[in-house]
Amino acid sequence: MRSRSNDGALTRFLGDTPVRTIVKLAIISLVVGIIMSALNFSPYEVWYAIRTFFERIYELGFEAFGRIGKYFVWGALVVVPIFILMRVMKFRG
Repeated sequence: MRSRSNDGALTRFLGDTPVRTIVKLAIISLVVGIIMSALNFSPYEVWYAIRTFFERIYELGFEAFGRIGKYFVWGALVVVPIFILMRVMKFRG
């Protein structure tokens, strides 16, 4: 039998109870799968894109640092506003 402190640590780590976390992940996985299917995009293509990205970095050498910086800025332009919006929505609600 597991102690309550272990259950609490797991819940803190997951952000919710294990069962609710599994249900949330299952629902999100289904939605993402539907969207990827609608866009005719497969997980293999995602894996290929990631692999190709790292191969190009290796092949480019120092020029890759500039490309990584560009990717970082592009990603931040999407991620940071979404993060701020989520925090504002959570603060209000």
